[in-house]
Order: sequence, then C-alpha cells, then structure tokens
Amino acid sequence: MLDWLDIDRGDGPLIVSFPHTGTDIPARIHERLNSAWLGRKDADWWIHVLYGFAHDLGATTVRTSISRTVIDVNRDPSGASLYPGQTTTELCPTTTFDGEALYKPGQKPDEAEIAQRRATFFDPYHRALAGEIERLRDMHRNVVLYDAHSIRSVVPRLFDGELPNFNIGTNDGVTCAPALAQAVEAACDSTGFSRITNGRFKGGWTTRHYGRPADGVHAIQMELACRGYIDEPAEPSQVNWPPHYDPKRAATMRTALTGVLKACVDFAMEIPR
Repeated sequence: MLDWLDIDRGDGPLIVSFPHTGTDIPARIHERLNSAWLGRKDADWWIHVLYGFAHDLGATTVRTSISRTVIDVNRDPSGASLYPGQTTTELCPTTTFDGEALYKPGQKPDEAEIAQRRATFFDPYHRALAGEIERLRDMHRNVVLYDAHSIRSVVPRLFDGELPNFNIGTNDGVTCAPALAQAVEAACDSTGFSRITNGRFKGGWTTRHYGRPADGVHAIQMELACRGYIDEPAEPSQVNWPPHYDPKRAATMRTALTGVLKACVDFAMEIPR
C-alpha cells in the first residue's frame, strides 16, 4: 500500500476525491524550492477535514498527501491546458497561483523528471479512482464522483474579482446528468451562500476524464472560496497563511456541504439497480 495514498471505502454510490489537500514534498524536491511555504501555499487547505462527514453518508474517499507542487493530479497528463487562453499552472507547477517562482534557478523539473513523477504519483492516484468507480458500479446503477477543491477568494492572476462561495463545474453540462447538476445547485442555493455553475472553474481533468453519464458515472467538481469556512486574509503571507481550521467557524459551510453530498447520493439512488 502506498503511504501517501489514502482510500477509505464506503458502499454508497458516491466517491469524494481530494487531489489538492496534500502538503508532503519529497526531500529531493523540497531542497530545490525557493521556500517550503511557497511549495505549500496553493494547497486546498483543510478540505479533507471540512468534508470529514462524508464517510457517514457511505461515501468512498480518495486522497493524496502529496503536494500539488510535486505533481497536480487534476491536470491533463499530456500537458494540454484545461483552460486555453487563460492563466493556469502546469502538471508539475513551476509558479504559484500568484506567479511566484517555485524553484531556484536551474532547478525546475525536466521532461524525464516529470514523467517519473507521473509514474510515481499521478498514475497510482488515478488507478485508485478508476478502481473505486468500477467497484461501486458493480453495486449501483449510478455513481457520482465529486471532486472537492478550494481556492482563495481573490487571485487576480487567475480570475477577476471575488469568486462566489460555490463554484460548480460540469464542463458545461458534459460530465454529469442535468438532474445531478440541478440537485447540487438547489442544495447550494438553499444555504444563503453565493453560487455559480461553469464559471471560471468548469471542472478539471478528473471531472472531464471520468464523467460518462451515459455509462452511469457522473462527475462534478466543487471549488469553494476559502472565506466560506476559514478566516481568509486579504493578502496571504507566511504569518497568516494558512489560517487555523476552527470547527465552529466552519460549521455553517459543513452543514451546507452535507446537504450537497446528500443531494449527490439521492440522485444516484433514485433509480435502483
């Protein structure tokens, strides 16, 4: 068993994936970075903790503890951009979301190293996801793959203005049945938090790769603005970022997300096998 890959199996028709909550950076990479803080700055902070209730709903969770700085398991492994014409980061990022250089001069990974990181981390993560989808499809007619993310509310290099609290991605309706998107939208809209569907974030490689609604696999991405569950500073620094996770502070968002995941389970169970 890979010590950086955590799979917690449930028997419900829901998989929650956590591709960006990891902060582990192998020493051979860590020593080449400009700073450890920059190497962990863009993690989806505390998201796996926020969704800790998912197991109570029978969900399966798949999480890597490896930092996205090592390899981003939600990028197209070919290196093709998911958002042509828009600023984004690479399969093995060389800058932060704010454009800060991650590596010391001459220390960026070359093509051979990127291929090695893909074989070591990317491929096993996706073998795990594919395996859990196959396992649950043997039990359920419909399975929902829910890709869980978060990002700072304001990142001028990536998008204009302030993100809504909930950012739902279905690649413009391709990756899941309309009924699932509508159910998740309704759950979000009932909370008082703001919401957009297929705005700046339409779903990453995971959502686009696995979403096959005609085959009973419905994939949806949820990108949360961090301010919904932590005290997000106006300007992140080594002094204030990441903020401490406070269960009381996060309780309202956690309740809202419970409704969202229940909507996913209810959708999948609507038609019994």
